[in-house]
Amino acid sequence: MKKNYFGTFVKYFFQGILIIGPLSATIWIIWSIFKSVDNLVPHISEEYPGLVFAVVLFGTAIIGFLGSKFLVGQLLVGLMDYIVAHIPGVKVIYSSIKDILASFVGDKRKFTTPVWVKVGNTPEIWRIGFLTQSTMDFANLPEMVSVYLPHSYAISGWVIVTPATNIRPAEGFSAQKAMEFALSGGILKK
Repeated sequence: MKKNYFGTFVKYFFQGILIIGPLSATIWIIWSIFKSVDNLVPHISEEYPGLVFAVVLFGTAIIGFLGSKFLVGQLLVGLMDYIVAHIPGVKVIYSSIKDILASFVGDKRKFTTPVWVKVGNTPEIWRIGFLTQSTMDFANLPEMVSVYLPHSYAISGWVIVTPATNIRPAEGFSAQKAMEFALSGGILKK
């Protein structure tokens, strides 16, 4: 019986990709972010690699601390919001980005209630999502709710309006686990 060396090589090659691929991609993404931030000030980054990145990282954390803990910081943030919100054209971009970021991080997170949503009857199909409005009275749809359904392997999703009878709590799922489940295509490690 003749051994298939090429087939064995291909098998181990793909096994190696499965092992080093995710780690390599993660390192590359982090390094790319690091380098792009560091290159904002090229002369300093050449002499002191990582200094610009560290300043941006810690500067952002300090601004977050001052803007949330002290009255003067809160007033400055409020003033900045007010000014930017009244600039035509800029208001739409700024408020959209602010709302999206606030939905995922911070004290005003929106995706905190994971639910299962029935999206098909024959066959019965359920998708994981996040309850975003528990009532649609404001849109004259009193029996309806709105649910955000994230796409797998993407930073996007759908917002659907469905009868409240089509949803049920995703018991046993924290908001984080539900998002991991949705984004990973249902491949969730226990």
